[in-house]
Amino acid sequence: MAPLSLSLSSLLKNKVCLQRLSIYCSGIHTKSGLPWDIGHRVSCTGFRERNCITSAFMKDAHHGFNNYAATMCTNSSDGQEMTNWLWSVYNETKKQTEALIPVISRNSVNPDTIFANNEMSLQDIEIYGFDYDYTLAFYSSNLHTLIFNIARDILINEHRYPEGLREYEYIPDFAIRGLHYDVQKALLMKIDAFHYIQLGTVYRGLHSVPDQEVIAMYEGSHVPLENMSDFYGKSSHGTTMKQYMDIFSLPEMTLLCCVNDFFMKHNIDYEPVHLYKDVKRAIGDVHVRGIMYRAVAADIEKYICYGEQSQAVLKKLSEHGKKMFLITNSPLDFVDRGMNYIVGKDWRDLFDVIIVQADKPGFFNDRRKPFRRVTDKGVLLWDRIHRLEKGQIYKQGNLYEFLRLTGWRGSKVLYFGDHIYSDLADLTLKHGWRTGAIIPELRKEIKIMNREQYVHMMTWLQSLTGLIEHMQVHRDPDSQAVVQEWIKERESMRSQTKDIFNAQFGSLFRTYHNPTYFSRRLSRFADIYMASISCLLKYDFQHTFFPRRTPLQHEAPFWPEQTSAGAMNIPFQPGSQENRGRGSQEE
Repeated sequence: MAPLSLSLSSLLKNKVCLQRLSIYCSGIHTKSGLPWDIGHRVSCTGFRERNCITSAFMKDAHHGFNNYAATMCTNSSDGQEMTNWLWSVYNETKKQTEALIPVISRNSVNPDTIFANNEMSLQDIEIYGFDYDYTLAFYSSNLHTLIFNIARDILINEHRYPEGLREYEYIPDFAIRGLHYDVQKALLMKIDAFHYIQLGTVYRGLHSVPDQEVIAMYEGSHVPLENMSDFYGKSSHGTTMKQYMDIFSLPEMTLLCCVNDFFMKHNIDYEPVHLYKDVKRAIGDVHVRGIMYRAVAADIEKYICYGEQSQAVLKKLSEHGKKMFLITNSPLDFVDRGMNYIVGKDWRDLFDVIIVQADKPGFFNDRRKPFRRVTDKGVLLWDRIHRLEKGQIYKQGNLYEFLRLTGWRGSKVLYFGDHIYSDLADLTLKHGWRTGAIIPELRKEIKIMNREQYVHMMTWLQSLTGLIEHMQVHRDPDSQAVVQEWIKERESMRSQTKDIFNAQFGSLFRTYHNPTYFSRRLSRFADIYMASISCLLKYDFQHTFFPRRTPLQHEAPFWPEQTSAGAMNIPFQPGSQENRGRGSQEE
């Protein structure tokens, strides 16, 4: 996802600004990988042939700036002159960056877009499958407060935790999905796609752990593979990390941190592993005992929202003759109450197969559990299932039996769910179904990225990062002092961009620059992803989703905003006579 990328027409209309910015934010490396003053003799003809953006505008701007730098350095080569030159480059880069802001701001991303990790055509899809919770049914924040309060009271009433915990209330904006929890150290943190902890996002209780303490505990910031969570994000088989991928896990993370905070605040010695297991059991009881289900059913308007959007999607699919099925871990009475509210009493008529209490992800792997038919009153029947009939409700079962009875195999099936592991991973890896991830947080993050404040900050941050990378080759003390000032500014801006999304943990999708571990799994297990199922309403059934071709680090860029450091053969070395000569020859 690249919210700052521009449409082709906008790029062409505003190429002067883009090209000028490219000059000041592009590399000092040639194809040989050497700084210009060492490697300028290497021809850049091949680079031009690989679609490097060049034009008279770039030459004019480049030539004018080089003349200025050369003249300045001819008069004096002392440290002050070098400092002045570096700051002049900084100021010009900032000026060119700010000129781009209005252009980029006009090209905002639509939050209702469906994004593709893998090319997929709806024309090939004949069967649509759905999870229920956070796929067809979307819940208000009231549900998380309910889960937190019930689980907190279970800890106090049944596990003999201190009464003082009742002072803690659910904090809606504390945690984000995709975080890792170190069970033995009682630390909640964000980890990137390369298993590195994002410093500044490690929390013990409700308070941030200093970076140096984190580095000391982990002997750096890397978490070895053997300490990471297992395939489904669980802490098992000797691993110390648990990854929270479920939206329902937000109250669990918050409760863990609140209890940790209470124990630390009151200097109470405790075993972190016991705390983790007790909180996990209490949260589980909220679901298993049916406490949450009964509370939602009793006041459904308080907890369920966006019902009309799911209804519209299901009606559209039905009208176009698509087959549909539902596989959910929730019980029949809960699903029936919700679907009656969302779609209407005839909701079962829309689905060809309905499976409740499926026990995903076990449903996708365990061949031993047979299907059982469930009556409208919830009575389990004992007869053998020879076919899955429309209008009937089935419990448990397994995917292998599902495939045998329906024949719905391969890429003609598209299944939607919100849990990257439990809903999507096995389907794409083992069975070749197409998969769609529902990421409700996406809408909020895109709206933030569309704000002019964010666009301004990110555009300058990228330019400043390029500037630091280019100018670090100047190793004299005066130049390094300037570069260090830029690095401090960059660090401050990185923290600000994190806080815009979430003050504690930042964006669901990125650490400061790398994708998060969540993003890595999303891109692997989901062909497409979107904020809600209603995004399907924007597209017809002939539509093909194409992933954006983002250049790899070694590939030549096709457009300036894709330019990596070192991609352009433009010198950032003042005072070179050969540079001035080359600039004149290219006019």
